[in-house]
Amino acid sequence: MITEYVLFPLPEGITRDKVVQGMREVSPKWRANGELIRKTFVYDAEAGMAGAFYLWKNRAAAEAAHDEAWREGVRRRYGGEPEIRYFDTPIVVDNVLGETIEA
Repeated sequence: MITEYVLFPLPEGITRDKVVQGMREVSPKWRANGELIRKTFVYDAEAGMAGAFYLWKNRAAAEAAHDEAWREGVRRRYGGEPEIRYFDTPIVVDNVLGETIEA
């Protein structure tokens, strides 16, 4: 498994409600992606940043989902360049599901 960390700057003055509205709008797209295991949206009002942690089956799936067209959409909607990092994820502890997942 791969954890992908995505973070991008938000336009000055954008409200939390507007950011959360955008998260809600894109959620169905991510639910429909069979390669995505989990997505956790994040928002930092103080730093003016938003993004997500994604848990993917593999890095190729992550890279395919965040291609140049996706990056251009982020630039167009929010005005900033997304930063992306990848982490090998050998084990996930999920207390809600009550399981430990190993790659």
